[in-house]
Amino acid sequence: MPMLEIDNLSKSYGPLRALDSMSFSVASGEIFGFVGSNGAGKSTTMRIALGVLAADSGEVRWDGAPLDVAARRTVGYMPEERGLYPKMKVADQLVYLARLHGMSASDARAAMEHWTEKLGVAARRDSDVQTLSLGNQQRVQLAAALVHDPEILVLDEPFSGLDPVAVDVMSGVLREKADQGAPVVFSSHQLELVEHLCDRVGIIRAGRMVACGTVDELRSHAAPRWLVDAPGAAPGWADALPGARVVSTTGSRTVVEVGREPDAEQAVLQAALATGTVREFAPQRASLTDLFRDVVSAEAPSEDTPSTDTPTKTKRSFLSKGRAA
Repeated sequence: MPMLEIDNLSKSYGPLRALDSMSFSVASGEIFGFVGSNGAGKSTTMRIALGVLAADSGEVRWDGAPLDVAARRTVGYMPEERGLYPKMKVADQLVYLARLHGMSASDARAAMEHWTEKLGVAARRDSDVQTLSLGNQQRVQLAAALVHDPEILVLDEPFSGLDPVAVDVMSGVLREKADQGAPVVFSSHQLELVEHLCDRVGIIRAGRMVACGTVDELRSHAAPRWLVDAPGAAPGWADALPGARVVSTTGSRTVVEVGREPDAEQAVLQAALATGTVREFAPQRASLTDLFRDVVSAEAPSEDTPSTDTPTKTKRSFLSKGRAA
């Protein structure tokens, strides 16, 4: 099965290490969510994969061979900054881009009509791009990435600025392309969407892959969390529990993180019962947002310090999955 491989990419700008041995792979038919804080290295990785930037070391491969200029013609790329000609009509622009990829005039026209219809901008084919709303510009930008029927999709923040209906349309298009066999890589800050849509997720921090796997696999490394609904408990009742950490409190409901020792949650339950009635005591599944916050905030370096850190014990367990993915 063909696979897109990002193998030990490193990139520095003077003393700033933008990427530090970045590695992951995406199989055909898989949607891979690439998440991290601003400046973590997501766009740099994508630009290197597309040949927009050169890596200091490492390699990008498709189906076992280097992703060279010829292979990049089979990639659909959507940059974070819109790369459309603002004074060019939508239809003319998409036909032009398809022709640049070697399509005949009739095939390019048919592809333009298909994708503008599919993405809900068929009525704006004769409009200049600059007259469109930001959401519709984003739809046209995705059409530009798809118009030549690419074998690989690499999308940088494709859902930025979209309303919920447009998000649903784009999500459906990405799943459809994956079902047709394309590996799909996209970055996003909308973690609930990433959790819902992606087969696997990679979390990067300071240019390094610190967590990689399915959301369930990432959850398996997180400390257990329990939801406690104790209406008679005083504020802060769980703050001093040994080996526990209060994650959140909303009214009488408190989420407490406990250690992995046997029956560690029982101490929390007993403390809650000591306050009176306990209406609910149940395990709480960590969301991707929770996992992201925990991983990215772990021993985060200062903003003006180049990334030279060694993974902590927690990060090593995540990192090992990222290397093997």
